[in-house]
Amino acid sequence: MAYLDSASSTQKPRQVLDRMRSFYEHEYANVHRGVYQLAERATEGYEGARHTVASFVNAPSPREVVFTRSATEAINLVAYAWGLRNLGPATSS
Repeated sequence: MAYLDSASSTQKPRQVLDRMRSFYEHEYANVHRGVYQLAERATEGYEGARHTVASFVNAPSPREVVFTRSATEAINLVAYAWGLRNLGPATSS
């Protein structure tokens, strides 16, 4: 079955569920916030995902990959960044 409604309600493949379970059981911690083993392991996984995505989309650098909570947040982030660079004050005619 392929159900592409949204990421939050989509059916997940067994591999995704297995990895999520493993993360919650063995690695769950705040990313980039702790200096203890679980936080370091969570951060390594997070940054590893950034490298994987960068390679998949052929990004010049993993630093160019930004994770957001939702598609709406991602679109707003891109629109805001583009607007700062390309738009200015309105002029009256």
